[in-house]
Amino acid sequence: MSFFRNTVLVSALMLAGAVHATDVTMADGSVSFSTPDAWVSIMETQGDPEVRVFQVPDPSPTAASSLARVTVTVKQVADGNAYQQYVSAAMGKAKALTGFQAGASQAADNFVYTAQENGAQFSYTERYWLKGSHAIQLRCVRPSQSQAGPAWKAAFDKGCDAIAARLK
Repeated sequence: MSFFRNTVLVSALMLAGAVHATDVTMADGSVSFSTPDAWVSIMETQGDPEVRVFQVPDPSPTAASSLARVTVTVKQVADGNAYQQYVSAAMGKAKALTGFQAGASQAADNFVYTAQENGAQFSYTERYWLKGSHAIQLRCVRPSQSQAGPAWKAAFDKGCDAIAARLK
């Protein structure tokens, strides 16, 4: 392809904007879930680990300085010990975040905490599963205080819970 054609293709992709997500498959189809139509796919990696990141639009001014997002990561693991090492390593990274404060976890392999991002407090929920030879992490991150109000927060949490139900 010529430089001009490459430039036109890249420009067209940029003008198309982010892709709205609905049905998602990962790990050669062994992991699947759906996202609400309003969530926007903002990043995708292939390989090991495989990662999908979705922005959850916040209609309030809060969104100007914060990014509400949901990340699903799938990583190959050899066995239950490797899975536990994966979870421990991820939690070690979480505990290293600025302002980390553990919250109340509802179940095993479900971690709730808060930390600082760009000077604002964020709420994190991380859930983990071992499915076959894959470690799966669902990470839901939203500002602890959003001007979008409680209905937006409830919709965000409901979307995360729906993905978690599919990933079990």
